[in-house]
Amino acid sequence: MADHGGLFFVYLMWYTYAVGNQRESPGKQAPVEGPEGQGRQGKRVPAIFYRTEAGGEPVREWLKALSPADRKLIGEDIKTVEFGWPIGMPVCKPLGDSIYEVRTSLTQNRTARVLFYIDKLGRMVLLHGFIKKTQKTPNEDLELARRNKRKHQLGLK
Repeated sequence: MADHGGLFFVYLMWYTYAVGNQRESPGKQAPVEGPEGQGRQGKRVPAIFYRTEAGGEPVREWLKALSPADRKLIGEDIKTVEFGWPIGMPVCKPLGDSIYEVRTSLTQNRTARVLFYIDKLGRMVLLHGFIKKTQKTPNEDLELARRNKRKHQLGLK
């Protein structure tokens, strides 16, 4: 099992130095960015959930079904990508077709993956999440992420 405490401490030190020194003075509002009016708050690629035509958010629903401890570990790794993009192994790995995976080691020798892409607005779109059971990312999981990516891209036009 990986020691996330040490990594979190290093991240916290970096965040305090890099982002903490950029705080606005009291009473002054930060500039609003993006089409949805959300500021990036120091994030290089803010994460958003892919939304289906019916309004569902598959990754959010998958995360809610996990234990709080698993959600916390996955969330920490997503946050690492948000603030550190571009980032490589061991947290993030390219899978081709501009799709990447966030890799999270969970308890009981389990591994979670969240597949995402960076859209034309510079956001980290969370396409699909699963607990990995084999060494290689299953084709059906990668195909689902590709389909969700295509649907999301069509919605941005």
